[in-house]
Amino acid sequence: MRKYLFSAAAALCAVVAAPSLADAAVRGFATANVNMRSGPSTSYPAVTVIPNGAPVTIYGCMSSVNWCDVAFSGGRGWVSGNYVQAAYQQRRVHVGPQYYRPLGIPTVTFEIGNYWDRHYRGRDFYRDRDRWDRRDRDRWDRDRDRDRRYRDRDRDRVDWDRDRDRRSDRDRSRFEVIPGPGGETCIANEIECLRNQETRR
Repeated sequence: MRKYLFSAAAALCAVVAAPSLADAAVRGFATANVNMRSGPSTSYPAVTVIPNGAPVTIYGCMSSVNWCDVAFSGGRGWVSGNYVQAAYQQRRVHVGPQYYRPLGIPTVTFEIGNYWDRHYRGRDFYRDRDRWDRRDRDRWDRDRDRDRRYRDRDRDRVDWDRDRDRRSDRDRSRFEVIPGPGGETCIANEIECLRNQETRR
């Protein structure tokens, strides 16, 4: 009896949870003939081509890059948000980070092993999963290093701009327009101007 009640409770939980999982999926449309790929980058193998205007189901998008996990024609894969639109306030918008929350699209991550195990076991490229997994980690490392270089470069540029502004402020205070005793002006170092005025007198 207890086992039966436990099974019934589990079934009820599954029925109650089902609508919330379905609500997390958002209907979208492809805006071009676009490859649906096996990961969030053009470097991953293509799964299929989604025709222009075809409906897709969006299950989530990444926060770090604008790629979305979608379903199309019974398959699952990744498409750039630049090629997917969804209805928002009675118009269609390209799916981008600024619309994730208003559209109800969850932010997701990508783990090649888990994702490929669930969706690509029968695919030819699946047997090379370990190679793609290493390549994926290397790519994320490269992206992280590149982002760090950009941040360092931008910080150096801000420091250089600040130093340049300080130098120009210092130069402005050093070189001034000083009226001479006869009404003439002197544009030079302040001490030199005073010295010239003294000799004219």
